Amino acid sequence: MSRALLLALAAAGFLRAATPDPDQIIRKSVDAIKSDWAQAPKYSFLERDVESKRHSPLMAKTYRVLMIDGSAYNLVTAINDQPLPPGKKADEQRKLQREIEKRQKESEREREKRIAKEQRERMHDHEMLQEMVDAFRFHLTGEAQIDGRSCWVLNAEPRPGYKATNHEGRVLEGMKGQLWIDKATNQWVKVHAEVVKPVSFYGFLAKVGPGTEFDLEQAPVTDNVWMPTHFQVRVNSTALGLFSDRSTENDTYRDYQPMPQASALLQSGK
Repeated sequence: MSRALLLALAAAGFLRAATPDPDQIIRKSVDAIKSDWAQAPKYSFLERDVESKRHSPLMAKTYRVLMIDGSAYNLVTAINDQPLPPGKKADEQRKLQREIEKRQKESEREREKRIAKEQRERMHDHEMLQEMVDAFRFHLTGEAQIDGRSCWVLNAEPRPGYKATNHEGRVLEGMKGQLWIDKATNQWVKVHAEVVKPVSFYGFLAKVGPGTEFDLEQAPVTDNVWMPTHFQVRVNSTALGLFSDRSTENDTYRDYQPMPQASALLQSGK
């Protein structure tokens, strides 16, 4: 075998070794997300929600999200980006104190029921994440720089023969997407997904149509923990085959703080 041929074969082998397996990238990213979710209850943050519906004015509401004895509580801090007037702010603080006192006085059964509801919602998110991994085939399409981070870029297409295991997962059957995954941490920096064919929910009752899009952006809170900074949904749907709905939900998240620090901030009245 000639030296040139040996070098060519060696180079080809190196290129195969240097190009990561997209399924391996996804598996590592899912592990990173699960680790982040385990840390999420330890943090408080500000969440700004904007919902837009046809024939309805825009409404922006900002909350300080607090984890109180095992479940979340939303303390309203601003409406349409305006801080609450003193009277309203005092009302919200009183509501918060009443909720804290209520949770302190709960029976063991009441407390378990409240926390179980929170855990079911978190488990549902875990199940949907696994559903997404099963629903798509991932293809590595290149690399990109986002906010100074070197990322793998992957396309996601419906896996032939995939059938959802729950109603919510049905929408995945008609979707495609793109992911930007940080090479250094395996974290999702950005995700874009869109519905490319109509998907029915609950039989004929509702249908999500092409034009429905989802966007997620994340950033590090600490060296090892990443959290969402932006989530947007643009929905194109019909109900009962008659009523059409085009709506947008645009949520941003910032000012992540460990819960003890957030609690101290609230007690100071700031």
